[in-house]
Amino acid sequence: MAKKRLVLTFPPSLVNKPITYHLVKDYELVINILRARVTPEEEGKLVIDVEGKEENLEKGVKYLEELGIFIQPLARDVRWIEEKCTHCTACISICPTQALTVDRTTFKVSFIREKCIACELCIPACPYKAVEILI
Repeated sequence: MAKKRLVLTFPPSLVNKPITYHLVKDYELVINILRARVTPEEEGKLVIDVEGKEENLEKGVKYLEELGIFIQPLARDVRWIEEKCTHCTACISICPTQALTVDRTTFKVSFIREKCIACELCIPACPYKAVEILI
């Protein structure tokens, strides 16, 4: 199984179209929407994890491009620097996906990269600069 994190930017004319439905139904892809900003009659932006057979993933991406959707890999990534972390938990409540969690028995913070959507809310929340954005 192949997996990609993509940022889809689509024109206003496609906002009301069932784009993710077709990726799932026609190309047998598993879609996880990480972040979305879709407003009627405006440009839409969707950050997704997409997973499936390599050939289906390629066909799905080609389908999106033919529709006129601009596709970029999710180039930004968040890095947690464990050595800088004091486990103060300031980042825990701000993380919308629970990529940053605390073990309630040890009170140690941990970072689950696969859950991170690079929303960057944790960066200003961390007083010790233990979280940074990689471009």
